[in-house]
Amino acid sequence: MKKTLAFLLLLSSAAYAQKQVDICVYGGTSGGVIAAVAAKRMGKSVVLVEPGKHVGGMTTGGLGLTDIGNKYAISGLSLDFYRRLGLHYGHFEQWIFEPHVAENLYQSYLKEANVPVLYEQRIRSAKKDKTTLKEITLETAGGKTQTIRAAMFIDCSYEGDLMAKAGVSYTVGREANSQYNETYNGVQLMHGHQLPDGIDPYRTPGKPESGLVWGIGTDNLAPTGAGDKKVQAYNYRICLSKNPTNQIPITKPADYDPARYELVLRIMEKKPWKTLQDGFIWSLMPNDKTDINNRNGFSTDMIGANYDYPEASYEKRAEIIRQHESYTKGLLYFVGHDPRVPEEIRNQMLQWGYPKDEYTDNGGWSPQLYVREARRLVGDYVMTQANCQGKEVVEDGVGLAAYTMDSHNCQRLVIEKDGVKMVKNEGNVEVGGFPPYPISYRSLIPKATECGNLLVPVCMSASHIAYGSIRMEPVFMVLAQSASVAASLAIDKKQTVQQIRGQEVKALLDKNPLLNGSAPDLVVDDAQEGQVTVTGNWKKEGKGSGAYGHSLLSGNDPQGAVRFTPAVKATKPYTVYAYFPRRTDASSRTEMTIFDGKKAHPVVLNKESLIVEGQTSGAWVKIGDYTFSPGGYVEISGKNADGTVVADAVQLTVRK
Repeated sequence: MKKTLAFLLLLSSAAYAQKQVDICVYGGTSGGVIAAVAAKRMGKSVVLVEPGKHVGGMTTGGLGLTDIGNKYAISGLSLDFYRRLGLHYGHFEQWIFEPHVAENLYQSYLKEANVPVLYEQRIRSAKKDKTTLKEITLETAGGKTQTIRAAMFIDCSYEGDLMAKAGVSYTVGREANSQYNETYNGVQLMHGHQLPDGIDPYRTPGKPESGLVWGIGTDNLAPTGAGDKKVQAYNYRICLSKNPTNQIPITKPADYDPARYELVLRIMEKKPWKTLQDGFIWSLMPNDKTDINNRNGFSTDMIGANYDYPEASYEKRAEIIRQHESYTKGLLYFVGHDPRVPEEIRNQMLQWGYPKDEYTDNGGWSPQLYVREARRLVGDYVMTQANCQGKEVVEDGVGLAAYTMDSHNCQRLVIEKDGVKMVKNEGNVEVGGFPPYPISYRSLIPKATECGNLLVPVCMSASHIAYGSIRMEPVFMVLAQSASVAASLAIDKKQTVQQIRGQEVKALLDKNPLLNGSAPDLVVDDAQEGQVTVTGNWKKEGKGSGAYGHSLLSGNDPQGAVRFTPAVKATKPYTVYAYFPRRTDASSRTEMTIFDGKKAHPVVLNKESLIVEGQTSGAWVKIGDYTFSPGGYVEISGKNADGTVVADAVQLTVRK
C-alpha cells in the first residue's frame, strides 16, 4: 500500500513538473490573455504563463485612457473587450476605464474559456531540436521548476524573454536611419516633451565643477539619425483617487531625496505651472480616478534609467522597477509637499491619494511598469517607417496599426546652444497624419532557419520608430489573436508557422472574428465601392479629418445624401450605429433615414448626442434598434443643416 501511494505521488509530481499542451502562451499581458482565449476557441489545449501575479499588462496596470488612433484598426476579441467594458459602464464601447474593471473582465474571459494560468512562473530555459522549440522550463522565485512542452509557443511578454531563450534574432535600441532608409529613427532632438531653453544643468548654476543635476546623463549628443542601444523611457501610468473615502495618502518613499526633482523647480522658474496639467497628462477616469502620464520636460518618465532592463536578470529588473516606483512616488510627494512648489499646485496634488479599491494586494500602486519597448524580433519581415506612411503596403496583413510614430525621450543630456550650456531631452518623436495600415504576418514570426513553431505578436519585428506606432494595447490584442489562429492552423496542417499565409489567417477572422461562430458586424465605410451611393455636393476629407478608416464625406447640401447599404442577407434584428468625428463645425442637427427593407424611419440627431471621449477622434453613435431585411439602408442627409454634416460609416450589430 505504501509503495502504491509513493508511486501515485511520484506520478502526480511528474504531471506537475511536465505539462503537455497544444499551445503555450508566455506572458499574461492583454495580448497573452487574448491569445490563450483564442487558442481555446480554436479547439486547442493551452496554458497561459504569467511571471507576475496579475493578467492584463498595462491595460490593467493603469493605462485606462486607451491609446488607439483610429477605431477602424480594432477588431475581433480586442474590439469585443472594449464592448464588454461598455456593458459595464452603460455604453456601446468604453475606451476609458478603471484598472480593476479591466482585470475582472480579463479574468472572466479566462474563466469562460477554461484557460489554466500559471502565475509567478518565469522562463528559465528553452530546449530546441534544430528549428523546433520543444519545451520551456519555468521557475518560481523560490527556485521550483516545471517544464512545458507544446506544439506551438506564443511569446506575449513585453520583454520578449521566451523569444530570447529560443535563440531567434532580435534587437534592442534604435536603428540608424540609414539601416531601413528612415528619417525618424535614431537620435532625434525635437521639441516635444522638452525643457525650455536656458535651464542650467549644474548643481550650482554656472559651475560645471559642482556636477550635474540629478537625472542628466554624461553622453554627448550624437548626430541626428545615429543608432544606439538606448531605450525609450519607462514610467507608471498612475491611478489616483480624488474620493476622500477611497484614498491611501501619498507618503514619502523610504529613500526620498528632493534633489532628484531639482529640474522641476528650474522648469517652474522658466515656465510657471498653473495647474498639475503643466507637469503631467492628468486624464480623468470613471469614479474620480486618473490615468496620469508623462508631460513636458520632467515628469513621470524616468529617462535613462531603463537601458539595462531588456537584457537584465530577473533580480536586476526587480531593482530597476523598484527605482522607478520610488522615483515616481517621490515625484508625487515632492509636488504635494515641497515648500518651493507653489502653494496652489501643492493644494491641487493634496486632493489626490492612491485608490483603496485598486491594486489591493500592492498598497494601491500598480504592479506593472510601463515597459514601452524592450527586445524586438528581427523576423521574416521588419515593419518600418515606410509601412507607417503607406509607402510600402504589405499584402499579408493580420492586423492594423493607426497610432502616430511615437517614441518617448531616450536620454537627458547637456547641449550647447548659442554658446550656452543647457539641459535637453532627446528621443521624443510624435509624427502622424497617416491612415490605418496593415501589419505583416511575417513580422510576427522568426526566420524559418531559426524557429518554426514560435510567434511573437508583442515584441514583434519592427524598427524602433515603426514599433512606436504599432505598440498599442488594442493592437497587441489583435495581433495576439491572429498569432493564435496561425498557431492553430499550423497544428491542424502539420506545418511550420512560416508555411501559414497571413491571408488565410485574415480570411478566417473576417468570417469568424470572435472565433465562436457569432455573426460579424455589418460595417459600411464611405470608401466601400458598391455599398455607398452619393448624391449632391459632398467633400471627401482624409488626413486630419478624424475619419473612421481613411476618409469621410462632409457637406451641407440640402439636396445631398449619402446612402450606406449593408450586405444584409437575411432578416434579423440589428442595432444601428453611425460614426461621427469630433469637430467644432458640426451641424446642430443631422437628418437620417433608416430604411429597414420594408419601411422608412426618419431620425434626427442633435449635435449634443455626437459625444467623443478619450484619445480617439470619433465615436459610434446609436441610432436605434431595427429589424433589417435585404435591401435596407441608412441614409444621411444635408437637409436643414446649419453646419457641417458628416457621412463617415454605419454599422449594424446583431441585437442579442
